[in-house]
Amino acid sequence: MINSITIEDFLQKAKQLPVLDARAPKEYAIGRIPQALSFPIFSDEERAKVGTAYKQQGHDPAVLIGLDLFGPKMSKLVREAEKLAPSKELLVHCWRGGMRSGAMAWLLDFAGFQVYLLQGGYKAYRHYMHEQFERERPLLIISGNTGSGKTDLLPYLQQQGQQVIDLEGLASHKGSSFGSIGMAPQPSTEHFENLLGMTMLELDDQQPLWLEDESISIGKVQMPKPLFDHMQQSPTIVLEVPKTLRIQKLAEEYCRTDPALLESAILRIKKRLGGMATKEAIEAISTGDMEKMVDIALTYYDKAYTYELAKKQEVLRLPLETLNPEENAQRLIKFATQHQLI
Repeated sequence: MINSITIEDFLQKAKQLPVLDARAPKEYAIGRIPQALSFPIFSDEERAKVGTAYKQQGHDPAVLIGLDLFGPKMSKLVREAEKLAPSKELLVHCWRGGMRSGAMAWLLDFAGFQVYLLQGGYKAYRHYMHEQFERERPLLIISGNTGSGKTDLLPYLQQQGQQVIDLEGLASHKGSSFGSIGMAPQPSTEHFENLLGMTMLELDDQQPLWLEDESISIGKVQMPKPLFDHMQQSPTIVLEVPKTLRIQKLAEEYCRTDPALLESAILRIKKRLGGMATKEAIEAISTGDMEKMVDIALTYYDKAYTYELAKKQEVLRLPLETLNPEENAQRLIKFATQHQLI
C-alpha cells in the first residue's frame, strides 16, 4: 500500500523506518535528508539521458526511455529494498515527489511493501529546513578572539542543560585559514543547511539557543542568511581571555600539525599579514616556534575580530583568567543569568 504523507509525518516516521532517496547519485551527494539511503532509480548518466529526451522530444518519449532503463532493474531493486527494510515498511522520496519516487513506490508496493511517499519530495524537505532558520527563537552568541576556547565550552553548556548547536562541527571547519586542519571534508552548503535544520527541529523554540559567533562563511560553507542576521541582532557575550593564554593554547594545538599545512594557512592570509610578517611566520614554523607563528597570525585575526564585533547590536564582556572549559561554562551561565538572558 502507498501512503502519501507530509514532510512533518515523513520525518517522524524516518526515526524508525528506512528512507530511500530515489534521486540520482550526484543529487544525493550534493545534499540529502540525513537519514536517507541512496537508492537511485537512474544513474547520473541515465537521468541526463531522460532529461535530454524530455527537453528535445517531450514527455511521452522521455517516459518510454525511462521505462526501458527502469524495467531491467526492477528485481534487483526489490531485493535490495528487502535487505534494507526486512519489515517491508519504508519511506521513499525523489526531487519533487513525481515520476521517479512514484515509479519506485509502485514497484515496492507491488512487491508487498508498505510505502510512505513524501509529498513534494526533497524540494518540500528543503523548504521545511529553510523555515527552521526563519523561526523566532532566543539566541545567545558566544564571541571572543581566536583561541578564547569558545568551541570548548559548548559540550559543558549542554551538560548544564543549555541548548547548544556546534556550527563549526556541522560545517567541519573552524572558521579561519587554519580551520580545515584536522577536520573531515566539508559538506556542501545545502547539506550543512540540512544538518543544521534537523538539529534545530529537535530544540525548544522558547528556550535560549547558544551559538558560537561566526562569519557568514565557515570555510566554504555559507550560513543561512536569516539565521546569520538573527545572530547579529542577538545578545553577544565576549569571552575576554589574555592573549598569552590564547597563544599558548593555539601553539599547543599546532605543535601536532604538519608544518606544510600551517605554511599553506599562513600563505592564504599573506595579503592581510604583509610580506615581512608572512616571512617571519613561515620561518617560525620551520624552526618549530609555534608561539611566534601564532602571535603573528593573531595580529590579523584580532584586528578582523574587532571590526566584526563593531557590527553587533548588543555586546556584553566576560573577563576570564583561565581556559578551563568546564569552569568557564559555569561562569558563562552565571553571567547570562545575572543579565537576565536566561
